[in-house]
Amino acid sequence: MVLGGPAAGAAIRSDHRVAILLPLSGPRADIGQAMLQAAQLALPAPDSPPLSPKDTRGTPDGAAAAAQQAVAEGVGMIIGPLTSAETAAVAPIARSAGVPVLAFTNDPAQAQPGVWTLGITPGQQVRRLLAAAQAQGKTQFAALLPDTEFGHAMGDALVRATAAAGLPTPDIRTHAKGMAAINAATRDLSGYANRRGPIEAKIKAARALGTSEGRREAQELARSPIPPPSFNALLLADTGEELAEIGALLPYYDIDRGAVQVIGPAIWASPASGSGSMTGAWYAAPDPAARAGLEQGYMAKYNTQPSPLADLAFDAASIARVVATQGPYSVGALSQPAGFLGVDGWIGLLPDGQVRRGLAVFRIERGGPTMIEPAPQNAGGTGS
Repeated sequence: MVLGGPAAGAAIRSDHRVAILLPLSGPRADIGQAMLQAAQLALPAPDSPPLSPKDTRGTPDGAAAAAQQAVAEGVGMIIGPLTSAETAAVAPIARSAGVPVLAFTNDPAQAQPGVWTLGITPGQQVRRLLAAAQAQGKTQFAALLPDTEFGHAMGDALVRATAAAGLPTPDIRTHAKGMAAINAATRDLSGYANRRGPIEAKIKAARALGTSEGRREAQELARSPIPPPSFNALLLADTGEELAEIGALLPYYDIDRGAVQVIGPAIWASPASGSGSMTGAWYAAPDPAARAGLEQGYMAKYNTQPSPLADLAFDAASIARVVATQGPYSVGALSQPAGFLGVDGWIGLLPDGQVRRGLAVFRIERGGPTMIEPAPQNAGGTGS
């Protein structure tokens, strides 16, 4: 359900037609068809804006042609397309015609006035996690991330989030594939040599005395704790075997999981990510309970469960339905301060094209994730 839904009997203007740009043919046609069905579910006749599907064929050129056709037909809004490259092709066409776009990509680089990217971004996740960690007194952040596009996006998001919060610049290490690279990066980030070195030197000096007193002193020193690392919150983004390897290396390099809060990406919500090896870690994601209504309606109409991407299409179409009852589609109408409440939680569309989301925070436990902070229902608590 969307915040501020249409009033009963509210009139829909004839120029409130909505085009939805999706790959309805080609290798991603199954994704496009599922998303189209979700949008149609959100726009039931007769009280909803007419929906005009346009096939992008999954290419930038196809998306541009679809956008040109939609503009020529006089649509008031475009929802979609699916990818970053397609959005880049559609944006100038839509903007020159004054047609707002709710795209499905999670690439924030495509955001601009009149073009919003609805996919859940690394920045949205990291801001929410940083706010939750700060509430627990965590102010020193570090990151150990794969040397991939996603890893760098998470690291960049952490740098921006800590700067916005007035916190120290995070210490970030990236690692290549392979256990040797992960081990070296973990050891380096932990500062293990500098933390353990002075104690090892004292142990060596005590043993060199060659006396019983020296041996006793060496044994006591060996049991003494080493200083903590320079951080008390650690961002990870790995999955699978790599994540399990990091989980084993943290205690080896004296990173106390009781003192250092591990945080990570929303993909950890899936057991297939291997996140079960990181018990006690946090991730930020939509509250799955919020999409129960979509699941029920989608199953009843299409006899199958909606995919995660179906959420984006349903919410975009629902936003169009709400705004259509309030007046023309415009940047001002879409960026209303109250935002919208969708199946993936609260959504705030800012005038510059940025999107804020209300995500819940979950802790990974042996029996499955537990929500430790609910998703905010407005701009407060989003970490933005």
